[in-house]
Amino acid sequence: MFPLKKDMREDYHEFLEIHFFTPSDFEKTGNVWPIRLGTNIAKSNYHIGPRTTPYYYLIFVLEGAGTFTQNHVTYHLGKNDMFCLLPGVTHEYFTEEDHLLQKIFVAFDGKQALHLLERIGLSPQSPYRKGGLTDETNKLMWEFMNLVRDERQASDLSRLAQFYQIFDKLSIAYHSLSTQENRSLSWLQQGLDYIQIHYAEGITVERVSAYVGVERTHFTKQFKKVYGVPPMQYMQDLKMNEAKHLLVQTDYTLTEIANSVGYPDLFSFSKAFKKHLGVPPTQYRRDQAMT
Repeated sequence: MFPLKKDMREDYHEFLEIHFFTPSDFEKTGNVWPIRLGTNIAKSNYHIGPRTTPYYYLIFVLEGAGTFTQNHVTYHLGKNDMFCLLPGVTHEYFTEEDHLLQKIFVAFDGKQALHLLERIGLSPQSPYRKGGLTDETNKLMWEFMNLVRDERQASDLSRLAQFYQIFDKLSIAYHSLSTQENRSLSWLQQGLDYIQIHYAEGITVERVSAYVGVERTHFTKQFKKVYGVPPMQYMQDLKMNEAKHLLVQTDYTLTEIANSVGYPDLFSFSKAFKKHLGVPPTQYRRDQAMT
C-alpha cells in the first residue's frame, strides 16, 4: 500500500485526497475543462454505487484489483487499467479484499468531453481499457496532483496545460497500440474515411488514392464497386449536402458557403450546385424558405 499522504483524509471506506476546481470563464469558453482531481486507497469494505455522476471521470488503477460495472457490462480491474464513468449512467465498482484498489482520477466536463475520451480509445460502448496507464501518464498525473496542491501555481492555464498533456500522451499510446488494428483496415475504408473528413478542403481523387497507396484507376473502380458511386461523385454529394444545410440553416453568403464546402469561387460553386440539383443556390434557398 502507498504511504498515506498528509493531505489524505480518512473516510469510512477509503483514504482520499481530492481537489475541486471551479472552471474560470476562460475555461468554460473552451471545449473541455477539469472539474476535480484525486487519489485514493481503498479499505476492505470499499464499494461505490450503484450511482451516477454529472461529469466524466477518468480513473486509473495504481494497485490492487476489483470489479467495475456500467451499462450492465462488468469488467475486472487490475493494475494499470483505466476506466471512465459516464455522466448520467449508473455505475458500480468495488475492491477485492485481498488486493485493495489504489486509484488516481480526474473528472472533467465540456461539450467535447466525449470526443476527448474517444481520442484515447474509450467510449460509452467501451469505457474500459486494460493496461491503459503508462509510466509516462502516471508521472503526469502525479505532477498534476503536485501542481494543484500549491494553489499559487494552479492557475486555469496551468490546469488546462497539464490536463491536455495527459490526454495527449494517452492518445499517443493508444494509437501506437492500435497500429496493428489500423493496418487491418482496408485501404478502401481508409480512403472513405479520408474523404469524409477532408472533402471540403479541395482534395482530389489522386490525392486520396495516393494517401492509401493505391493507383487512381484501381481505387476509383473498387470504390464504385463497394460504395455504388465513383469517389468523385461521393465527394460531390458530400459537398452538396453540406451546401444545402448551410443555405437553409445559416445566413452565410453564397461566397462563404462556396468556400466552406471546398470551391475556389462563387461561379464554380453555383455551376456545380445547379448541375447537381437543377436550380441555382439562390433559388434553392428561396424555395426552402417558403416551405
